[in-house]
Amino acid sequence: MHKDSFVIHFRASIREALLRIDNNHHGFVLLTDDSDRVIGVVTDGDIRRRLLENISIDDPIEVCSNPHFVYANPSTPSEQLLKQLDHKIKFVPVLDDQKKLVRIITKQSLPEKEELKVFSRAKAPVRISFGGGGSDVSPYFTEHGGAVINATVSIFSHSVLRIREDQKIFIHSLDLREVAEFDNLSLFLNYKGRFGLIQSVVRVINPKFGFELYLNSDFPMSSGLGGSAVVAASILGCFNQFRKDKWDQYELAELAFQAERFYLGVSGGWQDQYATVFGGLNFMEFNKDQNVIHPIRLNKEILLELEESLVLCNTLTTHDSGNIHDDQKEQTKKGDVKRMIQENVELTYTMRNHLLRGRLNEFGQCLDMAWELKRMFSSKITNPKLDEIYEKAKTNGVLGGKLLGAGGGGFFLFYVPPFKKHSILEWMNREGLVYTPFKFEDTGLQSWLVRDIE
Repeated sequence: MHKDSFVIHFRASIREALLRIDNNHHGFVLLTDDSDRVIGVVTDGDIRRRLLENISIDDPIEVCSNPHFVYANPSTPSEQLLKQLDHKIKFVPVLDDQKKLVRIITKQSLPEKEELKVFSRAKAPVRISFGGGGSDVSPYFTEHGGAVINATVSIFSHSVLRIREDQKIFIHSLDLREVAEFDNLSLFLNYKGRFGLIQSVVRVINPKFGFELYLNSDFPMSSGLGGSAVVAASILGCFNQFRKDKWDQYELAELAFQAERFYLGVSGGWQDQYATVFGGLNFMEFNKDQNVIHPIRLNKEILLELEESLVLCNTLTTHDSGNIHDDQKEQTKKGDVKRMIQENVELTYTMRNHLLRGRLNEFGQCLDMAWELKRMFSSKITNPKLDEIYEKAKTNGVLGGKLLGAGGGGFFLFYVPPFKKHSILEWMNREGLVYTPFKFEDTGLQSWLVRDIE
């Protein structure tokens, strides 16, 4: 509606005001002063009442004015406007800071909701692996079949993504302590620096727009928690929010695998990508035709007791998972290593059954058996320092445990009977090892959109 048909100077005659009201078909006019500021409202009812008091139709309209009227400003919440119109008010003038008319709002002319800019957030959890390691690599499971058991925990990688109107790329990685800006995607993808994993994920996505990407993680790099897959998944989750045809969980896991294994060229298995995307406690089976994720549903009390009985121990050492996997791949060609991997797979089925029946001590003992098998897959998986840590842990009450990830460093996962936990934590403190609390995380990769109000 044209706002000029709703305003009239306060010195105009009542006759002129009636003509203006007849023209706008809404039964009112707004009175303005010499500076075009709205100073009052007059309805056709106001005019009729004053005419009955014997004033002249040629008197100034200000004699009919109501200076105490309801109005809004451009930032008035829509909820407040709806409540006003839902009461006795038929119209609401919107005035700026100088009290000049911006627009008229009625029940039939509410302003459209402006579509604001948005940014995306994502977070993906790390996994702790219990058994089956070595069987989730393609050269092994395509021939023999593989199975692993793992769970995601409340340690995350976080990503924030904002789409730019130009083609520039801005990367801020708190994990790498690196910030860089590039004029376009090609320059970013050809950059020779420490952004290799990020570049590989972006190469898979191949975005057609510029963007700003912020990354940070709750865990140290090269920790054995499947961190690279977790970072990749969180980035994919952010970009997925801007797709019309969104990737499903299997596709997200496969894209993360593609980025890390093919574009980045780092050897490894499949379980990390599935674990962080799907989340929860899972039994995973791998074969040449398809990979299947089986969620393990435990009684609440069993799950809580398992959570309390597991101790995550940071050895404050790191590893190179790619090199270990390369060596393990070579060793897997040997018959005795294949046999040990198969034993590890069979042990995984036993561990699953112990969990489902609530036999947690037996599960803990299986962790010890899994570690004894795993450490023989490759000479790079353990070293004298790690062996010493594990033996001391068992001396102080650990029932079983294993080094997480490919090996070589990072985190030990220990299963500790309830009345031994204090002694284990005290021993870790004496040894300078770091206890990392966690809770099981039922949800895997999560991503969402947020209105950009900056």
